[in-house]
Amino acid sequence: MKVSVVIPALNEEGIVGKTVHSVPIKKLNDIGLDTEIIVVDNASTDNTSKEASEAGARVVLETNRGYGNAYLRGFKEATGDIIVMGDADGTYPFDEIVEFIQPILNGDAEFVIGSRLKGDIRPGAMPALHKYIGNPFLTWVLNALFHTGISDAHCGMRAMTKEAWNKLNLKTSGMEFASEMVIEASRQKLKIAEIPITYYPREGESKLSSFSDGWRHLRFMMLYRPSPFLFIPGIIALVVGIILTVVVWVQGISRMHSIILGGMLLIIGYQLLLSWLYFGAFGVAYGFSRSSNLAKKLMDYHSLEKELLVGIIFLGIGGVIGLYVIYNWTTGGFGPLSQVQNTLMSMIFCILGIQTIFSSMFLSLIMLNKNQFTNNK
Repeated sequence: MKVSVVIPALNEEGIVGKTVHSVPIKKLNDIGLDTEIIVVDNASTDNTSKEASEAGARVVLETNRGYGNAYLRGFKEATGDIIVMGDADGTYPFDEIVEFIQPILNGDAEFVIGSRLKGDIRPGAMPALHKYIGNPFLTWVLNALFHTGISDAHCGMRAMTKEAWNKLNLKTSGMEFASEMVIEASRQKLKIAEIPITYYPREGESKLSSFSDGWRHLRFMMLYRPSPFLFIPGIIALVVGIILTVVVWVQGISRMHSIILGGMLLIIGYQLLLSWLYFGAFGVAYGFSRSSNLAKKLMDYHSLEKELLVGIIFLGIGGVIGLYVIYNWTTGGFGPLSQVQNTLMSMIFCILGIQTIFSSMFLSLIMLNKNQFTNNK
């Protein structure tokens, strides 16, 4: 058998050589495993490639920068039966590879992920924001949505069999690649094992951006499962908004705060539902996720002409109510405007109409390849 160690590197001069040397080739050979080390130079501007090559790695160049791009290129180049991945910055214990891949060698797992939170995080290795808030929160969200049952979803030290890699349909180019890999492993029902590891302080400048990278992970999970983020709160806001707005408007109750709150919730809820459709349509049309049955049914009935008509009707209702308000205002001698509730309802209907019209256009653009939906039923 053969092990491929894939290490992405972007401007890691001064540490990448040490990282390559830390791979225990002799220990791997002693248990009958050949080893290749692939360093993916992600368009570095320093001597990363030269240093990695002199340390004994095979260097491949990936000019499209991005965490996912680098790994996709490295995995494509890998020829081993087992693929091990980890960063070039000295944070991950490559010297523990033999122990790390034991679940795969024993046939107990197809995919192994390290756990820094259950292992030993050395002082200065992980900021408190990541250790106590960012990683636990994003891991909790991922576990809640995809039932992976792991403790550290963003640990970068992982291993998998070549067969397992071939089952994963990974596409993302950036840091969300880490979440995509775990989600796909869970969806493909791979046997997953988690191994506590030691996490060291990195050498050199960090490439991470806490909030933007965290948002990328969260956005990607929303792409896979938009309902908990958008559909459920959207339905709640829409129903509450309709009740408040209709009761106050129909009964003519003089409660401006209620109708303003109701109108705001109605518009927000409607926009959340439209966004749920956007995420579902985009995810399926571009192969990132499978849409829910409800989303599929709605997409089956998607028609630009019908939705434009609904939007025009909403605009028409808003326009009629607005003209009625103007008529009463003019006949009253342009005095104080007494029909504020009707004015608000005119605004609400006009906003709903505009939302519907432009949303239908946007959905039609996403749905140009509509066969994606019918083929995934």
